[in-house]
Amino acid sequence: MSSSGTTNSEASMSSATKEILGRVRQLVPPMLERFHKGQMGRVAVIGGSEDYTGAPYFSAMASARLGCDLSHVICTPTAATVIKTYSPNLMVHPLMRSLPSSPAKPAGEDSDPSTASKHDTDPSEIASRIIPLLSRLHVLVIGPGLGRDPLMQKTVALVIQAAKKQNMPMVLDADALLLICNDPDLVRGYQEAVLTPNVVEFERLAKALNIEKEVAKEGKETDRVERLARELGGVMVLQKGGKDYLSNGTVTYSVDLEGGKKRSGGQGDTLTGSIATFLGWRKAYHEGLWDVKHKLKEEETAGLAVFGGSAITRECSRLAFAKRGRSLQASDLTDEVHTAFLNIFGEVDEDIFKL
Repeated sequence: MSSSGTTNSEASMSSATKEILGRVRQLVPPMLERFHKGQMGRVAVIGGSEDYTGAPYFSAMASARLGCDLSHVICTPTAATVIKTYSPNLMVHPLMRSLPSSPAKPAGEDSDPSTASKHDTDPSEIASRIIPLLSRLHVLVIGPGLGRDPLMQKTVALVIQAAKKQNMPMVLDADALLLICNDPDLVRGYQEAVLTPNVVEFERLAKALNIEKEVAKEGKETDRVERLARELGGVMVLQKGGKDYLSNGTVTYSVDLEGGKKRSGGQGDTLTGSIATFLGWRKAYHEGLWDVKHKLKEEETAGLAVFGGSAITRECSRLAFAKRGRSLQASDLTDEVHTAFLNIFGEVDEDIFKL
């Protein structure tokens, strides 16, 4: 496919990619009059702190632009004030807290430790205000803009445990992966979890799980991602790179669609939001909210959802790079989400009942 073109030509895709995208397409809901608000996905991004407000916004907006009905951000109060100015389309909840870093911070979030209340410094107290929201959601994205603040990390660990009890799909990225490095059992064996490490994050995870570089064999680039997924008990791992490799240790896919050549920060946030929307659609698909002739098995659709999110992100990157070149920024990918969807999947509504 040409990086200067406007479509991702089928002729440039491998036959395997075409076949997989054909199955992914079945997860995309048609636009039917009988649907009501929220059925096509309710996603929340947990992250966003004083220093990092862009990442949760990019993730939540990618989710919304792709077609999720309701996109939430759960962050600290200082981050919430900023993120609300980015877009009125997101629901922003200032429920996270971070440890005090300066006595000049506003009371109620980063205030003087001598005056901060248990309400704002106990991870159990903080998590207890977030966990009730889970019943209103379909998918969590955890990590964009989270940072490494110990209070934020401990709070997120409690939310992950609560989400697992509700069998909720979750996508973990960025500093949420640090949690997994320190405590792999937090997600081990939980097959509704998806990890999306970049090159550096993947190496940290591999080191934490004693997966050596020598494992990779000539001609088998997916060895390490497969082993990492197996070591985590079937968790889906997407190893980002020149190609994206995703595996649960049993089934492995390679996403070979062309992307852009600029590696600006924040593109992975488009990925997490896109995967989350596909996971939300997966839930609706298995609940039978629309009719299909040939039903996909539930055990295969998690991988297909992740593949779909990766394909959308890579096409967003390709389109944005064709327009912006070396000036490309993460916000440029957000603007391309709908076009990327049309390039890859077309108008789904025209033939949904033929599937």
